[in-house]
Amino acid sequence: MGSGETAPTMVKVHRGLIDRVGPSAVLLDTPFGFQANADDLVAKAQAYFRDSVGTEIAAASFRSAASCSGLDLERALNRVRAASYVFAGPGSPTYALRHWSGSPVVDVLRDKLEQGGAITFASAAALTLGVATVPVYEIYKSGEDPRWLPGLDLLSATGLRAAVVPHYNNAEGGHHDTRFCYLGESRLAAMERDLPEDAFVLGVDEHTALTFDLDAGTATVHGLGVVTVRVRGHSTELAAGTEVAISDLHSAGTPAGAVPAVPVASAAIVDVPRSPLLDVVHSCEAEFAAALADRVVPRAVAALLELEAEIDAWSHDSLQSDERDRARAALRSMVARLGDLAETGAGDPRAAVAPYVSLLLALRDGARADKRWADSDRVRDGLAAAGVEVRDTPAGTEWELR
Repeated sequence: MGSGETAPTMVKVHRGLIDRVGPSAVLLDTPFGFQANADDLVAKAQAYFRDSVGTEIAAASFRSAASCSGLDLERALNRVRAASYVFAGPGSPTYALRHWSGSPVVDVLRDKLEQGGAITFASAAALTLGVATVPVYEIYKSGEDPRWLPGLDLLSATGLRAAVVPHYNNAEGGHHDTRFCYLGESRLAAMERDLPEDAFVLGVDEHTALTFDLDAGTATVHGLGVVTVRVRGHSTELAAGTEVAISDLHSAGTPAGAVPAVPVASAAIVDVPRSPLLDVVHSCEAEFAAALADRVVPRAVAALLELEAEIDAWSHDSLQSDERDRARAALRSMVARLGDLAETGAGDPRAAVAPYVSLLLALRDGARADKRWADSDRVRDGLAAAGVEVRDTPAGTEWELR
């Protein structure tokens, strides 16, 4: 998974895989084991699988090789062995590699692929799957020279030699190039030359997944983006819904239809993709604005409720940006605008029609004073047809909306 591993966008993928292999699921927490909020991240992942996916997921805790040894290590390994579904996600790929490499965890994962089960690695964990791994933070944040680290090469179970690059279509940099998991074109191009001769780059967009069925020998793309097979600077994109033979995946990057790498100044960077959450925000804001313009309060409330439900659906996801904050800000703004509308009288339909009813009743009073009974009845019947009930009382004429 390129990203969105605990977002609504990947629920269907998790469910489909768990339906295939069975509901016994475990979370490997190593990639974020160094973080102070590791317990919170485990709890969020468990809530997501329970509430959204419909499966309980246990923690196979292996936060560091030093802290997980002896009996604790055997317990973690046994949980992974017994599980049909193994999941790992965000954090630091280099930290995960440092503690997984040379440990029994890697052998247990290989056995899982050989004996039956599913391994779903996302974001930082996905970076470790191939023959080589991008040390993202060291390059992008610390300014180290672009280089590869040896990967776990679990992907060799498919027969492929590839470097997996999640967040492939990342556009957080706006007009500076953060594609290819924050590497950008120039750094990826330089690193690509250092890959083994038979290896290639396998890019997975955000909110996108590539699943390998080792029994059927097929690879399938799911989600909102594309999977890119990049061989020596030439790329072929596989859209969501595409299924290809695993054996054909490498060659997919070298046909005549493959396109050269796109430089940073291109429209690919200018045309920044929005996140799925912000897409819903913009849609709800547009519907809410239209409802206010038409002064239809129930329609405006429906847009509010839709946005609130979407924010709740994303509550388990570890978004790397301020998207949820922006969504909540939009929701608060919409609530305030609805309050302004109520103060203008939009919530009281009687106040909206009162000037027109008063005018018609004045005309009816004039007709009655002139003994034009037919005209008087015509006004009363017309108001009744429009939902206004007129009553003549000793104190004068009264009316109400039905």
